Amino acid sequence: MEVTEEEQRRRVEEQVEMLLSGQGSEVTGCDVGLEQSKPATLRKNVTYIVCAVIFNDKEEVLMVQEAKQDCYKQWYLPAGRVEVGESLEEALKREVKEEAGFDCEPITLLLIQEQGPQWIRFIFLAKVTGGTLKSLSAADQESLQASWWDRQSALPLRGRDILRLIDYGLKYRQNPWHPVTLPVDLSCRHVLQRLVLVFTNAERQVWVLLIKAPLLHLPTAAAVKTHAVTWAANMVVQDAIPSVYYDQDVNTLGVFSLQHNGRQHGKTDGVCFNSLVALVPDHVQRNEDGEKVEWTGTGRPPPVENPRYVWHEVQKRTLREKLLEKTQNTSIVPMHSLY
Repeated sequence: MEVTEEEQRRRVEEQVEMLLSGQGSEVTGCDVGLEQSKPATLRKNVTYIVCAVIFNDKEEVLMVQEAKQDCYKQWYLPAGRVEVGESLEEALKREVKEEAGFDCEPITLLLIQEQGPQWIRFIFLAKVTGGTLKSLSAADQESLQASWWDRQSALPLRGRDILRLIDYGLKYRQNPWHPVTLPVDLSCRHVLQRLVLVFTNAERQVWVLLIKAPLLHLPTAAAVKTHAVTWAANMVVQDAIPSVYYDQDVNTLGVFSLQHNGRQHGKTDGVCFNSLVALVPDHVQRNEDGEKVEWTGTGRPPPVENPRYVWHEVQKRTLREKLLEKTQNTSIVPMHSLY
């Protein structure tokens, strides 16, 4: 039975609502960049790091003393590589147990950092659920010991990058700025971005970019190793509106949810980031001589030039309001490129 276009649009809005609530949606294909991407395979072409930010009742943060030669006796957050066959949460629990002696439970993702699909770090806020603090007498190759740090005392740190992560954890504890977000157990072969790519205007209208065939759907783009993971959104915009691409800012604001399974090596090692991307006209425009010219916006999204794509104006009022709120307040898990 043929599905009408109206029904297809309604289903897309339902899917966006599902992603907004932190759920996932099965990946059935990739629309852009697949020919430049290889299936994600741990230890071969992707490395995933998990990192735990854990506080006690005094807002002291859990730290571990490194046993590795290149950073011997320096201190860092519990962190390490995801191993073959592990989910992200399993890796987090194992690293905290090995390095700090505690059992833990993740509360939410705080932040994602990436240097292209080959290196992605997932920072979790977590809580202790059991075990005992690792002491020097239990030192091994994983760590020398663990300790609670008041963030004031002098402590030789392996890297100052963790100060920002600790700060994110404290701020979230005091005022959670996005919903609890944990990985969704759905398999994916490549590192992908599924895009909720929106254009908004002063009249509070919202459009979402869709691909037409085989049925209307949100674009999915593969990450390529020469660029940040978030570059996938730029590839889609270049594909859809090539002539005005350089007049637009393509801003990946963060992720509603992410999907990872990891059970089958080389087959389910991929990650799908369900991302919110805002297309914003660049208000500084220049003529052919490089001189600034006054920008006059139409309040409507730039017309698509590639017949694969279509803009869909969001009809459901509650969904429109949610997307506007997320776009304006960025109340989702941030994704930072370290390129």
